[in-house]
Amino acid sequence: MIKHIVMWKLFDPARADEFKALLDSCKGLVPGMSEFEVATRTEGFEASHDVVLYSVFEDAAALEAYLIHPQHKQVSATLGTLRESRSVLDYQTR
Repeated sequence: MIKHIVMWKLFDPARADEFKALLDSCKGLVPGMSEFEVATRTEGFEASHDVVLYSVFEDAAALEAYLIHPQHKQVSATLGTLRESRSVLDYQTR
């Protein structure tokens, strides 16, 4: 399994729900995606980012299929205009 975790800091944190809705449109895009959860910062908890994506893929091929999928590319282009920074960590588990 490949876990794909991405965190974003937005120019305007008030747009986090809009950002989340765009990301949620990518759920289930490709075979081999077994988990896909998008969350926004929770008031009262420590956070250095505004939005996080936690997703799990069957293998590296499924992750690559997601990354190159036209819907993902379109959403990514839009999200890029809303974000100040992006952090990502992909890692393999058994």
